Amino acid sequence: MTEQEPASLRSAANDDGMGLPPDEGGMSVPAEDVTGTRLADPDAVDTSLRSPEQRSRTFAEILVNTALANITTSYLWFALTFWVYLETRNVIATGVVGGAYMLLIAVSSISFGTFVDRYRKLAVMRFAAAFTLVMFALSGAMFLVIPTPWLLDLTQPWFWVFTLVILIGAVVENMRNIALSTTVTILIEPDRRANANGLVGMVQGLMFIVTSVLSGLSVGLLGMGWTIAVALVLTALAFAHLLTLRMPEEVRAATTDAHGGFDLRGALAAVMAVAGLFALVLFSTFNNFIGGVYMALMDPYGLEMFPVELWGILFAVGSTGFIVGGALIGKFGLGPNPLRTMLIAVIIMGILGAGFTLREWPWLYIAGIWLYLALVPFVEAAEQTVIQRVVPLQRQGRVFGFAMAVESAAAPITAFLIAPLAQFWIIPYARSAEGSAQLAPLLGEGISRGIALVFLIAGIILIVAALLAFLTPVYRRVSASYARAAAEEREAKATEDSGAKLTELS
Repeated sequence: MTEQEPASLRSAANDDGMGLPPDEGGMSVPAEDVTGTRLADPDAVDTSLRSPEQRSRTFAEILVNTALANITTSYLWFALTFWVYLETRNVIATGVVGGAYMLLIAVSSISFGTFVDRYRKLAVMRFAAAFTLVMFALSGAMFLVIPTPWLLDLTQPWFWVFTLVILIGAVVENMRNIALSTTVTILIEPDRRANANGLVGMVQGLMFIVTSVLSGLSVGLLGMGWTIAVALVLTALAFAHLLTLRMPEEVRAATTDAHGGFDLRGALAAVMAVAGLFALVLFSTFNNFIGGVYMALMDPYGLEMFPVELWGILFAVGSTGFIVGGALIGKFGLGPNPLRTMLIAVIIMGILGAGFTLREWPWLYIAGIWLYLALVPFVEAAEQTVIQRVVPLQRQGRVFGFAMAVESAAAPITAFLIAPLAQFWIIPYARSAEGSAQLAPLLGEGISRGIALVFLIAGIILIVAALLAFLTPVYRRVSASYARAAAEEREAKATEDSGAKLTELS
């Protein structure tokens, strides 16, 4: 063991994957190998121990467990945001809370990816689950001991300590999502990984819907104290279930060049080692930048059109598109070239984003939201599938962490920029007599034509960007890397099957 390993993980090490393997499994490789050919450590993973069906069942259990953990974490985090605003009516407090969450996700993702690469995946998941459980228990104790007025007083340290405890617990739980993406590589056959990634998107959509509905109801009906209690119980159940899971295929942690607890250099090297992969991450980041426009203005547009109670229900209905999109990928996959599928999905998203507010028709808006969100899993699953195939397992954690760090920061930045721009310039112009007359032939009439104009421009930018991406050498390089890796895996699989048959005959 090295002195860099977390004590709680080090003390839990054993042969069933509960803890960490000896650090020899995480020893460094020569520096010249970092950007060279694909690293390989075939002895670290042995998929012959169980059938593909057995491995798929284990993945399904891990997926359900992660879904419960994600839902619980988001449920408590959103509940905290609602509770703080309802009790203080202070938008600065909620803004700081939300901004701090996204900032910490961006800052910590590379560290999370580094730990995922250095240690066995179930060990990482268990550590994250245990840490989150401790943080939520600490927040519950604070809520019981500290008077509520002190917790809600922004001038007192207790508000910030209480918020930070829940925040850290919620952020660390995201380490499991990076580990989950690498378990797809270990447990799922290469030609079924896109389907598995679609199921991950479906689960994320379910989390989005459940959280948006339950958090508000919980704070309103149960109060913050019982909300923490519910989150604590669910987190404990998820942790207990996680302890029962086994993944014998991961014999030990794969030999990796990861160093320390924040291997930014290694993450960049891993991304740059595959031709065009950095550009793929940048394109996904750009897609999230444009998505931030919709994140910032979708609720205001809906609230201008519907009563707040009805809008919450309708948005939850529209969000079922996440589930349907993920289910379609789970059933049919992403085709032979996931990158091509992703760009086609982005083009259609641009068309929908530009068109679902061309007229102030409720049915058009809700249908557009549903279709738009149904395509989001295609974009996310395509990126994950490409990374899982072209990046070696021992580097995937840092690549997924780097992608999460860069991409998660994009949408909030755009939201912060576009919201004041729309509020102080675009919307007043659209509501003026001159602006309304100029926009009427294209966008019709209504009080939300300014937001519709922003959506139209954002959608057009998205379409143009995706069409241009088809013409770039990067698209061809990444597609070629994916096809080459797929051919290598098929050849290796055929060789393995032939060897098994010869063994049986002999």
